[in-house]
Amino acid sequence: MKRIGFLSFGHYQPIPGSVSRTAADALHQAIDLAVAAEELGADGAFFRVHHFAPQLASPFPLLAAIGARTSRIEIGTAVIDMRYENPLYMAEDAAAADLISGGRLQLGVSRGSPETALRGSESFGYVPAEGETDADMARRHTELFRAAIAGAGVAEANPATTGGQRGALAIEPQSPGLGDRIWWGAGTRATAVWAAEQGMNLMSSTLLTEDTGVPFSDLQAEQLQQYRDAWAAAGWEREPRVSVSRSILPITTDLDRRYFGASALTERHDQVGHLDGGLARFGKSYVGEPERIVEELRQDAAVADADTLLVTVPNQLGVDYNAHLLETIVTRIAPELGWRD
Repeated sequence: MKRIGFLSFGHYQPIPGSVSRTAADALHQAIDLAVAAEELGADGAFFRVHHFAPQLASPFPLLAAIGARTSRIEIGTAVIDMRYENPLYMAEDAAAADLISGGRLQLGVSRGSPETALRGSESFGYVPAEGETDADMARRHTELFRAAIAGAGVAEANPATTGGQRGALAIEPQSPGLGDRIWWGAGTRATAVWAAEQGMNLMSSTLLTEDTGVPFSDLQAEQLQQYRDAWAAAGWEREPRVSVSRSILPITTDLDRRYFGASALTERHDQVGHLDGGLARFGKSYVGEPERIVEELRQDAAVADADTLLVTVPNQLGVDYNAHLLETIVTRIAPELGWRD
């Protein structure tokens, strides 16, 4: 493990115990937590993107604001649902945010996850073509987005306003290198292989939408290995990035114990359930004293194989509390797993 960052789902809700009660709270606190994470020495600040829910939904204003307030930390998404995106407008937004940050964006994209809206992307104006699934549409949007940020001509020049110039125009601005920092959020082994064939980095979450009966960490490690094998077979020259996400909740204070003491007793195993019409395996949470978490994570084959670990944070508990959790992780847990060796 070379890098460690946090992953916020960006929830906000005016309920008892929540410090993030409004959208404004969630946005401002996301910026402040990214600043705090950089000061603590963490490597990344990543955010989920969900539509039609009280969560963060439009990532690029947030990423640009964080880019302007920080100088070192990676800034990213995990993931943007490409069913909802205008690929060319997204390419302009992404390039602008990347330039503001000095080339620190790491954008996770994917088909997206189950959502509150029924065919929500259709409300945004994006309907799969005849014979096309919504997953196909997400991949088509991704292909055009990647071509646009790579500088491909995507619109015919108007000679009347370009001094006689003809040919295809690229979007502006361009941010060199951004194309190598696009990740695909893969929920299965097959989609991980596809991501490798396309030349995208790999993001793997705390669940896989398949189950073979083996522990989650072993199934995910198999996914990562198949991805690396497919990458090598495709002949790409650069080294790919691979990340996994984990719920890690160290208990070092009475407040930690009050929040998560019960979870230390109950959330000790993987869960298997139905998602999107099929079986899915959910990884367990790592809750307890730091030394105990270190020993458990040492047995996690996927964490050992990934170069980047994203730690999900309970963002509704506020910046100070989440900074406390991150400080424990980067000082007492991550170094014991080889971080910064």
